Amino acid sequence: MATASKSTDKAAPAKKRTPNAAFMKPLTPSPALAAVVGSAPLPRTEIISKLWTYIKAHNLQDAANKRMINADAKLKEVFGKPQVSMFEMAGLIGKHVK
Repeated sequence: MATASKSTDKAAPAKKRTPNAAFMKPLTPSPALAAVVGSAPLPRTEIISKLWTYIKAHNLQDAANKRMINADAKLKEVFGKPQVSMFEMAGLIGKHVK
């Protein structure tokens, strides 16, 4: 009877991911976005992080569906509509940074 031998070799340790330079490049926010995150140039990741801080501080996540964000007056200028999904938000931010 032949038995299948199990491999006890450990896989090579995963390489540490290096951040993509495009995400770390400081971008200047538009005046509408600067009202929420500040006017200093920030990397895209930091802009999204500050947006989430603002959303949570002002309780703008939809209570029934946490994936939706209800825009207040400042965010409506950035998003262009009263409610967006959190996945849509990153795409809409791209129009407001240089």
